[in-house]
Amino acid sequence: MHSPRSIPRWSVLLPFLAAVVVALEIVGLLHDTSVVFLVPAVLLLGGSVFASVLHAEILGAKVGEPMGSIILAGCVTLIEVALIVSIMLSGAEGTDAVARDTVFSAVMIVLNGIIGLCLVAGGRIYHEQSFKLAAATAALAVLGTLSTLAFVLPNFAISGPARQYSWAQLLVVSICCLVLYGVFLFVQTVRHRNYFTEETDEEEGDFFPDHHAPSRRMTATSAVMLPFSLLMVILLAEMLSAPLDRGIAAAGLPQTLVGVMIAALVLLPEGISSVQAAFKNRIQQSINLVLGSALASIGLSIPIVALISIALGRQMTLGLEPEQMVMLILTLFVSTITLGTGRTTVLQGAVHLVIFAVFVLLTLVP
Repeated sequence: MHSPRSIPRWSVLLPFLAAVVVALEIVGLLHDTSVVFLVPAVLLLGGSVFASVLHAEILGAKVGEPMGSIILAGCVTLIEVALIVSIMLSGAEGTDAVARDTVFSAVMIVLNGIIGLCLVAGGRIYHEQSFKLAAATAALAVLGTLSTLAFVLPNFAISGPARQYSWAQLLVVSICCLVLYGVFLFVQTVRHRNYFTEETDEEEGDFFPDHHAPSRRMTATSAVMLPFSLLMVILLAEMLSAPLDRGIAAAGLPQTLVGVMIAALVLLPEGISSVQAAFKNRIQQSINLVLGSALASIGLSIPIVALISIALGRQMTLGLEPEQMVMLILTLFVSTITLGTGRTTVLQGAVHLVIFAVFVLLTLVP
């Protein structure tokens, strides 16, 4: 157990170990085809992601809301964008669709896998859990709009190539997504913040269980370690992008699996936090984390990657395949029913987990 007044040593040690591995690869002592490089690099990439989120949480606890949520969302989004762009720039086959595959996978993972586990875990212990309808309906309205603009409409727009917007359409849609997400963030953290909090919720976190604010030393350490950890994530992701493509091709697996793996890595810390909150009968917090993750993936990651693609003159495929569109529509429909009553049970969680299982099946066997 760590003290709320001290930073876990692993959150400082792992990024520095990652820097050592990166330096050895750059000078040529390690090669991206060597197991001696690949195994530590993968483990340290995951460790650096967790360290980044932890340091963002510490800074967020220090500055309070709404800046705390903005810092955490920005941290996760930067990691996701870095992983997507590094693979896009690798030039491998199918990289034009990696942003679509990653963000679509993120939506399916959080709205089916994570929320399913939360509802099953909470329902098994407490039988029935309640939350505020205003928060869920607001988030689902924005999520449905962003999903349609990002993933469905490109299939029917005729100005660009198949499943792609023209550059002008992509630019306008990206700006619309950013604006809509910005309005939602303002409503969530400022104008109607009470919609997204429980009556007994005073922003208590796992890292600061007794409402202890981080010390100046913790804040200063995290202020330095957060950008350093993010830099390690970006560098390791770039180095691992080529081996990942080769491994998936050698195994005969679909290229869309790259997006699923990126999304799973980025969402792992938030997924753990969501399930832990459900075990503590804090389903409101779980839903906020789940819907917030999905909204940030579409509302921030897609527009940022789109603008980078426009600047670099690269193609960006956003339109979903037919079976993916069916899964997206089913997910949004079931989520609206599940989160439209203000109360959750284990049955609703089981429904979402079944949808998630089918999503995994279609990813591995299209």
